[in-house]
Amino acid sequence: MPYVSPLQDFRFTLNELAGLNEILALPGFGDVTPDLVDAILQENGRFVEQAVAPLNVPGDTQPPVWKDGQVTTTPGYAQGFKDYAAGGWQGLQHPQEWGGQGLPKLVAAAPSENIQAASLAFSLCPMLTDGVIEALLTVGSEAQRKEYVPNLIAGKWTGTMNLTEPQAGSDLAQVATRAVRQDDGTFRLFGQKIFITFGEHDLAENIIHLVLARTPDAPAGVKGISLFIVPKFLVDANGAVGKRNDVWCASLEHKLGIHGSPTAVLLYGTGQGEVGEGAVGYQVGELNRGLEYMFIMMNAARYSVGQQGIGVSERAYQHALAYARERVQGRAVEGSPGPVAIVRHPDVQRMLLTMKALTEAARAVSYVTAAAHDKGTHHPDPEQRSRNRAFYEYMVPIVKGYSTETAVEVASLGIQVHGGMGFIEETGAAQFYRDARILPIYEGTTAIQANDLVGRKTQRDGGATAYAAIAAMRETLRAVEAESTRAAAPERDALRLLRDNLDGAIQAYEAGVGFILEQSASNVRAVFSSSVPYLMLAGVVHGGWQMARAVLACRKHLAAGSTDPFYRTKIATGLFYAAHILPRALALSAAVRAGVVADACGAAADIA
Repeated sequence: MPYVSPLQDFRFTLNELAGLNEILALPGFGDVTPDLVDAILQENGRFVEQAVAPLNVPGDTQPPVWKDGQVTTTPGYAQGFKDYAAGGWQGLQHPQEWGGQGLPKLVAAAPSENIQAASLAFSLCPMLTDGVIEALLTVGSEAQRKEYVPNLIAGKWTGTMNLTEPQAGSDLAQVATRAVRQDDGTFRLFGQKIFITFGEHDLAENIIHLVLARTPDAPAGVKGISLFIVPKFLVDANGAVGKRNDVWCASLEHKLGIHGSPTAVLLYGTGQGEVGEGAVGYQVGELNRGLEYMFIMMNAARYSVGQQGIGVSERAYQHALAYARERVQGRAVEGSPGPVAIVRHPDVQRMLLTMKALTEAARAVSYVTAAAHDKGTHHPDPEQRSRNRAFYEYMVPIVKGYSTETAVEVASLGIQVHGGMGFIEETGAAQFYRDARILPIYEGTTAIQANDLVGRKTQRDGGATAYAAIAAMRETLRAVEAESTRAAAPERDALRLLRDNLDGAIQAYEAGVGFILEQSASNVRAVFSSSVPYLMLAGVVHGGWQMARAVLACRKHLAAGSTDPFYRTKIATGLFYAAHILPRALALSAAVRAGVVADACGAAADIA
């Protein structure tokens, strides 16, 4: 089934929920107008539908091929990436002085999600390149920025992040790759990195690896990790690619999903290049601060992976809806003269609405988070910048963790809508599930996101950011109550259900925050036993908050005389979220507050 960009929902979410006009009014965005934003959305929709979406199935069925250290990507990928670069899509949110377009993160969010929905595997290459650009702009030297950033933004070169080693997965204290200083100030790197996305390919003339390694005299653990630039080809004085560096692709991983994305095993320092033994690397920033620097890239990637979850969810929903409209099976429960399309069956409608509601809620949460980033970096008021930075940092693990966990649920429901045909590869539903399954794992598992949310984001400020969000939720709750008093039946009853369920969810969220703070000093294991339920609780409630705001905005448009069916559909989706998704908050909050018992059970199982 062809992919269709959900442009109307993009526009609604940007304008009604994320406050696009407020973002465009910030210093630095004076040249960005609503008309320009709409033109970008339109062109991006055309591009991804015509150039990227057709690569999705070939990427799955014709994965990259490794031979003698070289990788040939899926047919069509090279041209697709060339077109992507020529369209300027890599530079949307990067500064104009380096060749980017300097758009707000909020404006870049929709095109980013859209390309990830069109072909998740293809989108991984530009996603990681974005992270390298951001890291170099933040901690690279002026010379490094000049040498690498314009070529990365132009799509001439691409970037990777090299953290994981066979013995060092999430525990980066175990990183063993060595970096030995040379007399000319460069370093020679020796070691092995695994799970390197687009670590070798034929899409661009050079690949810029950001590599974690340690010098011989470095302290043990994470305090001894440094960051290095290791290009596939060295760059000469004129900025042209030159000698082949001593970094080689030993093999590609055979994966459950994202088949079109080459996941490489890279060897550093085997003497196979044109530079002698040891991969030539260049120190980034200060020695022994590499993990701190890499987290700049990681945080950018984590937000983007959350968007990947939303994109896969959108694609799976569209696929399932099209099938449900075409598949004729069984009679209607209320009676019908003959078989009907399965989209008329109540439980199929429940599954499709669950898919739609989870997707649109996650999208709204991610765009509101992007708007906070823009206000946190561009708002003229220091207090506003500080408050919004704190909110953005609090929300990133939720965007990443909740959006990717729900993507697995949405993709699984998509298979269920297809019935037995969903289990057959030819229908395409299975690919979305296989692709989605990596998302809660890479760039930090859901547990790592949850531990970050608990430890760094909730405990650190005494819950101030979480409680501020809860206070804002209660303002929306009061607006829903006021709207319900003005509505006539049956809308009044539906709005009161929204009010009651949102109220209960907010209370459940507040109780979860309270438990985390109460137990943090006395029972740290109980807190971290509750961390994933806490993250999912936050995701459910923040999603419900945004869907409630969407319902209010749509009712305002209808009251003003709009006859656009989008608004009634959006209201129905928001009310469904309130009825079917928000009640999850009560169970999740109970699980959070049972963290003491969960830890005791875990200890007992350990002993047994």
